[in-house]
Amino acid sequence: MPTTLKNEAAIVGIGETEYSKNSGRSELALASEAVAAAIRDAGLSPSDIDGMTTFTMDTSDEIEVARAVGIKDLTFFSRVPHGGGAAIGVMHQAVMAVATGSAKAVVVYRALNGRSGARYSEGVSGGPTTSDLIHWSWYMPSGLMTPASWVAMFTQRYMQQTGCTSADLAEICLAQREHAVKNPRAFFYEKPLTFEEHQSARPIVEPLRLYDCCQETDGGAACVVVSPEWAKDLPHKPAVVRAVAQGAAGNQESMTSFYRPEIAEIPSMDIVARQCWEISGLTPDDIDCAVIYDAFSSIVLWQLESFGFCKKGEARDFIQDGALRLGGKLPTNTHGGQLSEAYVHGMNGVNEGVRLIRGTSTSQPDKNEHVVVTAGVGIPTSAMILGQS
Repeated sequence: MPTTLKNEAAIVGIGETEYSKNSGRSELALASEAVAAAIRDAGLSPSDIDGMTTFTMDTSDEIEVARAVGIKDLTFFSRVPHGGGAAIGVMHQAVMAVATGSAKAVVVYRALNGRSGARYSEGVSGGPTTSDLIHWSWYMPSGLMTPASWVAMFTQRYMQQTGCTSADLAEICLAQREHAVKNPRAFFYEKPLTFEEHQSARPIVEPLRLYDCCQETDGGAACVVVSPEWAKDLPHKPAVVRAVAQGAAGNQESMTSFYRPEIAEIPSMDIVARQCWEISGLTPDDIDCAVIYDAFSSIVLWQLESFGFCKKGEARDFIQDGALRLGGKLPTNTHGGQLSEAYVHGMNGVNEGVRLIRGTSTSQPDKNEHVVVTAGVGIPTSAMILGQS
Protein backbone atom coordinates (compact mmCIF):
# COMPACT_ATOMS: atom_id res chain seq x y z
CA MET A 1 0.00 0.00 0.00
CA PRO A 2 1.44 3.42 -0.93
CA THR A 3 2.67 5.80 1.76
CA THR A 4 1.76 8.81 -0.40
CA LEU A 5 -0.62 9.32 -3.31
CA LYS A 6 2.09 10.28 -5.79
CA ASN A 7 1.60 8.60 -9.19
CA GLU A 8 -0.93 6.12 -7.80
CA ALA A 9 -3.83 7.04 -10.09
CA ALA A 10 -4.60 8.72 -13.42
CA ILE A 11 -7.55 10.44 -15.03
CA VAL A 12 -8.37 8.63 -18.26
CA GLY A 13 -11.79 9.89 -19.29
CA ILE A 14 -13.66 13.20 -19.20
CA GLY A 15 -17.23 14.09 -20.09
CA GLU A 16 -19.66 16.97 -19.76
CA THR A 17 -22.95 18.33 -20.95
CA GLU A 18 -23.42 21.61 -22.76
CA TYR A 19 -23.34 24.62 -20.44
CA SER A 20 -26.43 26.80 -20.49
CA LYS A 21 -28.78 28.97 -18.45
CA ASN A 22 -31.74 26.63 -18.93
CA SER A 23 -30.90 22.97 -19.46
CA GLY A 24 -34.52 21.86 -19.73
CA ARG A 25 -33.80 18.62 -17.91
CA SER A 26 -33.24 17.30 -14.40
CA GLU A 27 -29.95 17.35 -12.53
CA LEU A 28 -30.06 13.53 -12.58
CA ALA A 29 -30.26 13.62 -16.36
CA LEU A 30 -27.32 16.04 -16.51
CA ALA A 31 -25.23 13.91 -14.15
CA SER A 32 -26.00 10.73 -16.08
CA GLU A 33 -25.14 12.35 -19.41
CA ALA A 34 -21.79 13.62 -18.13
CA VAL A 35 -20.91 10.30 -16.47
CA ALA A 36 -21.79 8.27 -19.57
CA ALA A 37 -19.69 10.62 -21.71
CA ALA A 38 -16.68 10.28 -19.39
CA ILE A 39 -16.89 6.48 -19.45
CA ARG A 40 -17.03 6.46 -23.26
CA ASP A 41 -14.11 8.87 -23.46
CA ALA A 42 -12.08 6.53 -21.25
CA GLY A 43 -12.73 3.63 -23.63
CA LEU A 44 -14.52 1.74 -20.89
CA SER A 45 -18.03 0.38 -20.42
CA PRO A 46 -20.34 1.12 -17.47
CA SER A 47 -19.73 -2.40 -16.15
CA ASP A 48 -16.04 -1.48 -15.63
CA ILE A 49 -16.95 1.17 -13.04
CA ASP A 50 -17.01 0.05 -9.40
CA GLY A 51 -16.59 3.38 -7.58
CA MET A 52 -18.37 6.75 -7.58
CA THR A 53 -17.88 10.01 -5.71
CA THR A 54 -19.46 13.46 -5.77
CA PHE A 55 -20.27 16.54 -3.67
CA THR A 56 -22.59 16.42 -0.66
CA MET A 57 -24.40 19.27 -2.44
CA ASP A 58 -25.15 17.15 -5.51
CA THR A 59 -28.83 16.20 -5.66
CA SER A 60 -28.31 12.94 -7.57
CA ASP A 61 -27.57 9.81 -5.56
CA GLU A 62 -24.75 7.64 -6.82
CA ILE A 63 -27.03 4.63 -7.07
CA GLU A 64 -29.53 6.54 -9.22
CA VAL A 65 -26.80 7.69 -11.61
CA ALA A 66 -25.40 4.15 -11.66
CA ARG A 67 -28.79 2.70 -12.61
CA ALA A 68 -29.31 5.35 -15.28
CA VAL A 69 -26.02 4.67 -17.09
CA GLY A 70 -25.80 0.91 -16.51
CA ILE A 71 -23.13 0.79 -13.79
CA LYS A 72 -23.53 -2.44 -11.81
CA ASP A 73 -21.92 -3.39 -8.49
CA LEU A 74 -20.13 -0.68 -6.48
CA THR A 75 -17.37 -1.31 -3.96
CA PHE A 76 -16.75 2.35 -3.16
CA PHE A 77 -18.87 5.50 -2.95
CA SER A 78 -18.42 8.77 -1.04
CA ARG A 79 -19.34 12.45 -0.88
CA VAL A 80 -17.28 15.52 0.04
CA PRO A 81 -18.73 18.64 1.73
CA HIS A 82 -18.01 22.39 1.56
CA GLY A 83 -19.28 23.29 -1.89
CA GLY A 84 -16.49 24.41 -4.22
CA GLY A 85 -13.88 23.24 -1.72
CA ALA A 86 -14.85 19.71 -2.75
CA ALA A 87 -13.81 20.19 -6.38
CA ILE A 88 -10.55 18.29 -5.81
CA GLY A 89 -11.64 16.66 -2.55
CA VAL A 90 -13.68 14.28 -4.71
CA MET A 91 -10.52 13.56 -6.71
CA HIS A 92 -8.71 12.86 -3.43
CA GLN A 93 -11.37 10.27 -2.60
CA ALA A 94 -11.13 8.67 -6.04
CA VAL A 95 -7.33 8.50 -5.97
CA MET A 96 -7.33 6.96 -2.48
CA ALA A 97 -9.88 4.36 -3.57
CA VAL A 98 -7.79 3.31 -6.56
CA ALA A 99 -4.48 3.42 -4.65
CA THR A 100 -5.80 1.22 -1.84
CA GLY A 101 -7.68 -1.21 -4.05
CA SER A 102 -11.08 -0.15 -2.74
CA ALA A 103 -12.13 0.32 -6.37
CA LYS A 104 -10.56 -0.21 -9.77
CA ALA A 105 -12.36 2.51 -11.75
CA VAL A 106 -13.97 5.50 -10.06
CA VAL A 107 -16.31 8.03 -11.69
CA VAL A 108 -16.25 11.55 -10.20
CA TYR A 109 -19.18 13.82 -11.11
CA ARG A 110 -21.04 17.05 -10.36
CA ALA A 111 -24.24 18.30 -11.99
CA LEU A 112 -26.50 21.22 -11.17
CA ASN A 113 -29.16 23.50 -12.56
CA GLY A 114 -27.40 26.48 -11.05
CA ARG A 115 -29.34 29.02 -13.06
CA SER A 116 -32.74 27.57 -13.92
CA GLY A 117 -33.02 25.76 -10.58
CA ALA A 118 -31.60 26.64 -7.17
CA ARG A 119 -29.42 29.72 -7.73
CA TYR A 120 -26.32 30.01 -5.57
CA SER A 121 -26.39 33.82 -5.66
CA GLU A 122 -29.75 34.07 -3.89
CA GLY A 123 -28.37 33.99 -0.36
CA VAL A 124 -28.63 31.78 2.70
CA SER A 125 -31.50 33.18 4.75
CA GLY A 126 -33.86 30.28 4.11
CA GLY A 127 -33.80 26.51 4.29
CA PRO A 128 -33.21 24.08 7.15
CA THR A 129 -31.16 25.06 10.19
CA THR A 130 -27.58 23.87 9.84
CA SER A 131 -24.37 24.64 11.71
CA ASP A 132 -23.34 26.85 8.78
CA LEU A 133 -26.62 28.76 8.91
CA ILE A 134 -26.14 29.38 12.63
CA HIS A 135 -22.80 31.12 12.16
CA TRP A 136 -24.04 32.95 9.06
CA SER A 137 -26.87 34.34 11.20
CA TRP A 138 -24.34 36.55 12.98
CA TYR A 139 -23.55 38.29 9.68
CA MET A 140 -27.00 38.47 8.08
CA PRO A 141 -28.08 41.63 9.97
CA SER A 142 -25.16 43.39 8.29
CA GLY A 143 -26.33 42.28 4.86
CA LEU A 144 -23.65 39.60 4.48
CA MET A 145 -25.90 36.94 2.99
CA THR A 146 -24.19 35.73 -0.19
CA PRO A 147 -20.79 34.38 -1.26
CA ALA A 148 -20.19 37.64 -3.14
CA SER A 149 -20.68 39.69 0.03
CA TRP A 150 -18.41 37.40 2.04
CA VAL A 151 -15.58 37.42 -0.51
CA ALA A 152 -15.94 41.19 -0.92
CA MET A 153 -14.98 41.58 2.74
CA PHE A 154 -11.77 39.62 2.26
CA THR A 155 -11.05 41.43 -1.00
CA GLN A 156 -11.41 44.89 0.56
CA ARG A 157 -8.87 43.97 3.22
CA TYR A 158 -6.50 42.45 0.66
CA MET A 159 -6.67 45.58 -1.48
CA GLN A 160 -5.92 47.77 1.51
CA GLN A 161 -2.84 45.72 2.34
CA THR A 162 -1.40 45.24 -1.14
CA GLY A 163 -2.49 48.18 -3.27
CA CYS A 164 -4.42 45.85 -5.56
CA THR A 165 -7.08 47.71 -7.57
CA SER A 166 -10.10 46.94 -9.70
CA ALA A 167 -7.82 47.25 -12.73
CA ASP A 168 -5.85 44.26 -11.44
CA LEU A 169 -9.05 42.24 -11.06
CA ALA A 170 -9.93 43.24 -14.60
CA GLU A 171 -6.73 41.68 -15.92
CA ILE A 172 -7.79 38.31 -14.51
CA CYS A 173 -11.22 38.60 -16.10
CA LEU A 174 -9.83 39.73 -19.47
CA ALA A 175 -7.20 36.97 -19.57
CA GLN A 176 -9.80 34.30 -18.93
CA ARG A 177 -12.28 35.77 -21.40
CA GLU A 178 -9.52 35.73 -24.01
CA HIS A 179 -9.36 31.96 -23.51
CA ALA A 180 -13.15 31.49 -23.44
CA VAL A 181 -13.59 33.28 -26.76
CA LYS A 182 -11.85 30.31 -28.42
CA ASN A 183 -13.70 27.61 -26.45
CA PRO A 184 -16.96 26.38 -28.04
CA ARG A 185 -18.10 24.95 -24.68
CA ALA A 186 -17.89 28.36 -23.01
CA PHE A 187 -20.95 30.52 -22.44
CA PHE A 188 -18.86 33.49 -23.60
CA TYR A 189 -17.54 31.76 -26.73
CA GLU A 190 -16.81 34.42 -29.37
CA LYS A 191 -17.90 37.15 -26.92
CA PRO A 192 -14.80 39.23 -26.02
CA LEU A 193 -14.63 41.53 -23.02
CA THR A 194 -12.89 44.90 -22.92
CA PHE A 195 -11.30 46.71 -20.01
CA GLU A 196 -13.87 49.49 -20.37
CA GLU A 197 -16.74 47.00 -20.22
CA HIS A 198 -15.32 45.47 -17.05
CA GLN A 199 -14.86 48.81 -15.35
CA SER A 200 -18.28 50.15 -16.32
CA ALA A 201 -20.20 46.99 -15.37
CA ARG A 202 -22.63 47.30 -12.50
CA PRO A 203 -21.25 46.77 -8.99
CA ILE A 204 -22.38 43.61 -7.19
CA VAL A 205 -20.71 44.14 -3.80
CA GLU A 206 -17.89 46.68 -3.56
CA PRO A 207 -15.24 46.14 -4.90
CA LEU A 208 -16.62 43.28 -7.01
CA ARG A 209 -18.31 44.17 -10.30
CA LEU A 210 -20.43 41.94 -12.52
CA TYR A 211 -17.57 40.31 -14.41
CA ASP A 212 -15.61 39.67 -11.20
CA CYS A 213 -18.30 37.16 -10.20
CA CYS A 214 -18.70 33.68 -11.65
CA GLN A 215 -21.67 32.67 -13.72
CA GLU A 216 -24.75 30.73 -12.70
CA THR A 217 -24.79 27.65 -14.92
CA ASP A 218 -26.83 24.56 -15.77
CA GLY A 219 -24.63 21.60 -16.65
CA GLY A 220 -22.66 18.58 -15.54
CA ALA A 221 -19.08 17.33 -15.69
CA ALA A 222 -17.43 14.03 -14.84
CA CYS A 223 -14.16 12.13 -15.09
CA VAL A 224 -12.87 8.56 -14.66
CA VAL A 225 -9.91 7.59 -12.45
CA VAL A 226 -7.99 4.29 -12.72
CA SER A 227 -4.49 3.00 -11.93
CA PRO A 228 -1.57 4.20 -14.08
CA GLU A 229 -1.03 0.60 -15.19
CA TRP A 230 -4.55 0.26 -16.55
CA ALA A 231 -4.33 3.74 -18.04
CA LYS A 232 -1.57 2.62 -20.40
CA ASP A 233 -4.04 0.39 -22.26
CA LEU A 234 -6.73 3.06 -22.72
CA PRO A 235 -7.21 5.41 -25.71
CA HIS A 236 -6.10 8.79 -24.35
CA LYS A 237 -2.89 10.07 -22.82
CA PRO A 238 -3.49 9.74 -19.05
CA ALA A 239 -3.27 12.67 -16.67
CA VAL A 240 -1.29 11.16 -13.82
CA VAL A 241 -2.03 12.53 -10.35
CA ARG A 242 1.36 13.62 -9.01
CA ALA A 243 -0.20 14.89 -5.78
CA VAL A 244 -3.64 15.52 -4.32
CA ALA A 245 -4.51 16.99 -0.94
CA GLN A 246 -7.19 18.52 1.25
CA GLY A 247 -6.89 21.07 4.07
CA ALA A 248 -8.92 22.91 6.70
CA ALA A 249 -7.14 25.50 8.84
CA GLY A 250 -7.95 26.20 12.47
CA ASN A 251 -10.88 28.46 13.37
CA GLN A 252 -12.44 27.72 9.99
CA GLU A 253 -15.97 28.74 9.09
CA SER A 254 -17.60 28.19 5.72
CA MET A 255 -16.76 31.40 3.81
CA THR A 256 -17.01 33.72 6.84
CA SER A 257 -13.91 33.29 9.02
CA PHE A 258 -13.97 37.01 9.77
CA TYR A 259 -12.73 36.70 13.36
CA ARG A 260 -9.27 35.41 12.49
CA PRO A 261 -6.31 37.73 13.17
CA GLU A 262 -6.01 38.28 9.40
CA ILE A 263 -8.80 37.82 6.84
CA ALA A 264 -6.81 38.63 3.69
CA GLU A 265 -5.19 35.19 3.61
CA ILE A 266 -6.40 31.66 2.86
CA PRO A 267 -4.59 29.37 5.31
CA SER A 268 -6.50 26.28 4.17
CA MET A 269 -5.04 26.64 0.67
CA ASP A 270 -1.61 27.23 2.20
CA ILE A 271 -1.94 23.82 3.89
CA VAL A 272 -3.02 22.18 0.65
CA ALA A 273 -0.24 23.79 -1.39
CA ARG A 274 2.40 22.68 1.09
CA GLN A 275 1.16 19.08 0.85
CA CYS A 276 1.09 19.15 -2.94
CA TRP A 277 4.71 20.26 -3.15
CA GLU A 278 5.82 17.75 -0.51
CA ILE A 279 3.99 14.80 -2.09
CA SER A 280 4.96 15.57 -5.69
CA GLY A 281 8.54 16.67 -5.03
CA LEU A 282 7.90 19.54 -7.45
CA THR A 283 8.22 23.31 -7.06
CA PRO A 284 6.35 26.25 -8.61
CA ASP A 285 9.04 26.42 -11.31
CA ASP A 286 7.96 22.97 -12.52
CA ILE A 287 4.38 24.04 -13.24
CA ASP A 288 3.60 24.99 -16.83
CA CYS A 289 -0.05 26.07 -16.52
CA ALA A 290 -2.85 26.16 -13.99
CA VAL A 291 -6.58 25.81 -13.44
CA ILE A 292 -7.31 28.04 -10.44
CA TYR A 293 -10.75 28.11 -8.83
CA ASP A 294 -12.27 31.44 -9.77
CA ALA A 295 -15.70 31.89 -8.23
CA PHE A 296 -14.50 35.51 -7.96
CA SER A 297 -11.60 37.20 -9.70
CA SER A 298 -9.80 38.23 -6.51
CA ILE A 299 -9.40 34.71 -5.18
CA VAL A 300 -7.13 33.86 -8.10
CA LEU A 301 -4.60 36.33 -6.67
CA TRP A 302 -4.59 34.75 -3.22
CA GLN A 303 -4.06 31.26 -4.65
CA LEU A 304 -1.11 32.35 -6.76
CA GLU A 305 0.46 33.45 -3.49
CA SER A 306 -0.52 30.31 -1.55
CA PHE A 307 1.17 28.11 -4.14
CA GLY A 308 4.31 30.24 -4.17
CA PHE A 309 4.12 31.48 -7.75
CA CYS A 310 4.81 34.85 -6.16
CA LYS A 311 5.32 36.24 -2.68
CA LYS A 312 2.50 37.25 -0.37
CA GLY A 313 0.98 40.50 -1.54
CA GLU A 314 2.71 40.42 -4.92
CA ALA A 315 0.14 38.65 -7.09
CA ARG A 316 -0.97 41.93 -8.68
CA ASP A 317 2.59 42.35 -9.97
CA PHE A 318 2.83 38.70 -11.05
CA ILE A 319 -0.19 38.91 -13.37
CA GLN A 320 1.03 41.95 -15.29
CA ASP A 321 2.34 41.65 -18.85
CA GLY A 322 -0.05 38.82 -19.70
CA ALA A 323 1.25 36.25 -17.21
CA LEU A 324 -2.07 34.36 -17.17
CA ARG A 325 -2.49 34.40 -20.95
CA LEU A 326 -1.02 32.11 -23.61
CA GLY A 327 2.69 32.79 -23.84
CA GLY A 328 2.72 34.16 -20.29
CA LYS A 329 4.51 32.85 -17.21
CA LEU A 330 1.55 30.73 -16.11
CA PRO A 331 -1.33 30.31 -18.59
CA THR A 332 -4.33 29.99 -16.30
CA ASN A 333 -7.92 28.87 -16.75
CA THR A 334 -7.43 28.19 -20.42
CA HIS A 335 -11.07 27.09 -20.74
CA GLY A 336 -12.27 30.49 -19.53
CA GLY A 337 -12.78 29.42 -15.94
CA GLN A 338 -15.96 29.79 -13.96
CA LEU A 339 -15.98 33.47 -14.87
CA SER A 340 -16.25 32.83 -18.62
CA GLU A 341 -16.78 29.13 -19.39
CA ALA A 342 -19.26 27.86 -16.77
CA TYR A 343 -19.77 27.40 -13.04
CA VAL A 344 -19.93 23.69 -12.30
CA HIS A 345 -18.35 23.93 -8.86
CA GLY A 346 -14.89 23.39 -10.35
CA MET A 347 -15.45 20.01 -12.01
CA ASN A 348 -15.20 21.60 -15.46
CA GLY A 349 -11.79 22.84 -14.30
CA VAL A 350 -10.71 19.27 -13.55
CA ASN A 351 -11.59 18.33 -17.11
CA GLU A 352 -9.63 21.29 -18.45
CA GLY A 353 -6.62 20.15 -16.43
CA VAL A 354 -6.84 16.80 -18.24
CA ARG A 355 -7.12 18.52 -21.63
CA LEU A 356 -4.01 20.54 -20.86
CA ILE A 357 -2.05 17.36 -20.15
CA ARG A 358 -3.45 15.72 -23.28
CA GLY A 359 -2.58 18.78 -25.36
CA THR A 360 -6.16 19.31 -26.51
CA SER A 361 -7.19 22.57 -24.83
CA THR A 362 -8.65 25.22 -27.12
CA SER A 363 -5.98 27.52 -25.62
CA GLN A 364 -3.14 25.03 -25.40
CA PRO A 365 0.22 26.27 -24.00
CA ASP A 366 3.47 25.14 -25.59
CA LYS A 367 4.56 23.46 -22.32
CA ASN A 368 2.20 21.12 -20.50
CA GLU A 369 4.20 18.66 -18.42
CA HIS A 370 2.60 19.67 -15.11
CA VAL A 371 -0.66 21.44 -14.26
CA VAL A 372 -1.98 22.66 -10.89
CA VAL A 373 -5.75 22.42 -10.36
CA THR A 374 -7.35 23.99 -7.28
CA ALA A 375 -10.71 24.13 -5.50
CA GLY A 376 -12.71 26.85 -3.73
CA VAL A 377 -11.33 29.17 -1.05
CA GLY A 378 -12.70 30.53 2.20
CA ILE A 379 -13.73 26.98 3.06
CA PRO A 380 -12.00 23.66 3.69
CA THR A 381 -10.40 23.10 0.30
CA SER A 382 -8.30 20.86 -1.95
CA ALA A 383 -5.95 20.82 -4.94
CA MET A 384 -3.90 18.50 -7.11
CA ILE A 385 -1.01 18.42 -9.54
CA LEU A 386 -1.42 16.53 -12.81
CA GLY A 387 1.48 15.31 -14.91
CA GLN A 388 2.25 13.38 -18.07
CA SER A 389 2.86 9.64 -17.92
